[in-house]
Amino acid sequence: MNYKKSKTDITTVTRDVSKIEEKTGNIYQSVVIIAKRANQVGIEMKEELNNKLSEFVSSADNLEEVFENREQIEIAKYYEQLPKPTLIAINEFFNDQVYYRIPEKQSN
Repeated sequence: MNYKKSKTDITTVTRDVSKIEEKTGNIYQSVVIIAKRANQVGIEMKEELNNKLSEFVSSADNLEEVFENREQIEIAKYYEQLPKPTLIAINEFFNDQVYYRIPEKQSN
């Protein structure tokens, strides 16, 4: 997923608690849904970054010879400028882009 193109705030924004609660009827369920989605996004971003950086790994690394690769620096800058996973998850939640289901309570 291309997170740079998503219309997400880069900085933290104060949110109205009642709007977060509207979606599920329970603030705690909404927060759990957002948190789980943020974890998913964070894992995806980390895997993507690791895949890109694995191209630069050499088996002849020496502590005395550390070369700064311009491409590695550009990749690092790109990922530093991306919105945080939590902000992406909140944006997806408010725009109904997150699929979730709430299991029915079991009757005893």
